[in-house]
Amino acid sequence: MLADLLIPFITIAIAEFGDKTQLSVLLLSTRTGRHLMLLTGVMSAFLIVDGFAILLGAWITDVVPANVLKIISGAIFLLFGITTLRDLDGDEDESRTFDDSPFLSGFLVIFLAEWGDKTQIASAIFATQYNPWMVLGGTMLALFMLSLSAIYLGRFILRYVKRRTITLAAGLIFMVMGAVILLL
Repeated sequence: MLADLLIPFITIAIAEFGDKTQLSVLLLSTRTGRHLMLLTGVMSAFLIVDGFAILLGAWITDVVPANVLKIISGAIFLLFGITTLRDLDGDEDESRTFDDSPFLSGFLVIFLAEWGDKTQIASAIFATQYNPWMVLGGTMLALFMLSLSAIYLGRFILRYVKRRTITLAAGLIFMVMGAVILLL
């Protein structure tokens, strides 16, 4: 049961670390002193987007046979790994406008950027394999820690860890997860 929490937590944390979403949160945090409002907006959006994906993932296990889901899940993780590695040289610097409300700005940036994102789909896939509540807990804990880091420590961390290294690790982890799912 602990794996139901830890596997999504570790995978999502590594995959999202240094992602454009986290960089957007970092950018927003430099434009406000109301960091708690920003964090609340960001986490509210993550809860809606990833919560929906996890509900869908848990529901689909009642409709689609487990062996079919296993093949689809493994293939999707492999695809995420490949596309993540292809983005190693991509430019993900996207400027965002900042509204007067840090809550609204954080919410809108995450809500609009995360639909169909690899971590949202990964959360749904995890919910097909693990306890959905534990998946939600692991996913939200990872996103909370990363968002908090982006808001308070982001610039410090990015000074010492190259974005390319983080992207490479995320891509490889997705590919390993895909291979493990397909082989087990």
